Amino acid sequence: MALDQVLPHSLELPHASLQEKEPIKVSTWEIATVPADSASIFAHDGEHLFVQSPYTEQEHLLDLRTLDVENALLARALASMRCLRPDYATSPYTETFNWDEIMENVVRLVRQHDHRWKETSFFIVAFRSQIPPTTVYEDLGALDKVAHAEAIASGGFLKYWFGHPDKDGRNLATCLWRSQEDAIKGGVGPGHRKAAAATRSLYSHWKIDRHRLIIRDDVKSWEIIDWE
Repeated sequence: MALDQVLPHSLELPHASLQEKEPIKVSTWEIATVPADSASIFAHDGEHLFVQSPYTEQEHLLDLRTLDVENALLARALASMRCLRPDYATSPYTETFNWDEIMENVVRLVRQHDHRWKETSFFIVAFRSQIPPTTVYEDLGALDKVAHAEAIASGGFLKYWFGHPDKDGRNLATCLWRSQEDAIKGGVGPGHRKAAAATRSLYSHWKIDRHRLIIRDDVKSWEIIDWE
């Protein structure tokens, strides 16, 4: 599959083919209708709108009511996602974050809501980059923030985490999506087009890794594998 078909929202993920396409309007999610007695599944600390990234303004919040149960519970569990290593820019992806703790949170939420978890796969993108000394990191941040709001509006965007460049300008950004289709749809807005246009001048190197997170029935086991 072509590289430009699998990118998440981040400005850091080049999307060259978008420069040749007309802007695509990104619509907001539809709110799922759920039984009143299960509404608490779709709320975190009593709120339906959920902070899933370093951005906390209204337009950057994930509405948990737009997800099915498995995706809503994982999104909530990912609130505890944290980096374990200072060398995250180059370390193996599965060793970089506290996945065991995240899965313990999934189990806790499943039990709390008496839910029978069915096997579900999720799409992960890890973007490894290096910026030259001439790149102003704040400029990247401004473009990224616009792209993030577009991706949230497109739907299915469960988690966004990014680090800061190390002494050599290397960094890691990662996105977790409900599906690969959601990731593709989340990367076609005008903000992404603008970011893509700036890619060649902002980065000296970039690499995209795709992974699949599989959580099996009843959360009996889980794994992160390369996406195929």
